[in-house]
Parts: sequence; C-alpha cells; structure tokens
Amino acid sequence: MISPGKRSFAAEFEPAVLGRRRSPRAPVSLDARVGRGGLDRALCKVTDLSLGGARIEMFSELRKDSMIWLTLPVVGHWAARVVWSSDFEAGLEFQIPLAEDEFDRLVAA
Repeated sequence: MISPGKRSFAAEFEPAVLGRRRSPRAPVSLDARVGRGGLDRALCKVTDLSLGGARIEMFSELRKDSMIWLTLPVVGHWAARVVWSSDFEAGLEFQIPLAEDEFDRLVAA
C-alpha cells in the first residue's frame, strides 16, 4: 500500500551493451594503396574491414589523426583518418562509411 504523499513507479530497462566496435568487422587480405595517384602512393594490405574503417599493414608509418586516401580494390578511393598507428599497422576510420553492398564485395574479393 502506498502511503499518502509518496509516489510509486515501475520501469523496464534494457542494459546497454558497451563495446568498442560500431559495426561488425571481417578479417580480409586485400592489396590496397595509400595515396591518390602520383609518387605518394604506397602499397598496403588491408587485414580487417568494417563499414566504418579498416586495419592496414604497410612499411611506412602513418601519423595519428592524419587524413589519407585509401584505394581499395573494387570500390576505389576512400578518405580516412588514422585513428591509431603502431609500427607497421594502422587503424583507419572512413570519412564516409562503406555501403553494405560495397563491404560485401570487398569481403568476398
């Protein structure tokens, strides 16, 4: 029984699932390039891919927070920000996420 002046309420809630990933990732092995034409192009290997970014391996170190062009097979040039860089690996965040059909084509390649 509720005493006068006191209110009662009930609420349903769903706990938040906190994770670092915004979208699923797929392991891949794609030959790609950093740069967009001319002498600034460097070969790299995409080893992990999501709609919003990628992990790459390359012989040149990239600076965190720098903007690059990543040339991917099948879909072409994608502007990306270097989120982290360590030795010969870097994590990239695409400025425009891949569409699901582009992601599917790259994973199938």
